[in-house]
Amino acid sequence: MSEEPGKTRAQIEDAERRLVAAADVAAAAERRATAEIETLEANLEEERDRSAKALQELRRRHEEELRRERDAKTKAISAAEERLTEIEAHAEAAEKRVQEAERRAEKTAEGIADTKAEAREAAAAWLRGQVEAIRREAGRQ
Repeated sequence: MSEEPGKTRAQIEDAERRLVAAADVAAAAERRATAEIETLEANLEEERDRSAKALQELRRRHEEELRRERDAKTKAISAAEERLTEIEAHAEAAEKRVQEAERRAEKTAEGIADTKAEAREAAAAWLRGQVEAIRREAGRQ
């Protein structure tokens, strides 16, 4: 039995060495896992920061684009209103020119009518003169 306690002692020492070696391997694995987790967490934080910055930049660009579009729309509306005002002014001026042309045409028509009446009167007077001349001529004969 004396051999057995020596064997058992050697087995215990061997088991202790294996246990220490396994603990060392486990501790090294734990350190590697911890380091890998810390690296992943750092990468995750960096990615979150990049994503947040990209989102902010995207929002800024979107807001800038909306502002430019609003400005362009405002300018287009303003230009259209200005053009409409010009068109209305041109239409009003054209209407006045038409009214003036109608007034002149009416005046001219009245002038033509007066001229025709004068011409008829002159023709009638001439014819009366001719009739009178013919009567005088006939009265002499």
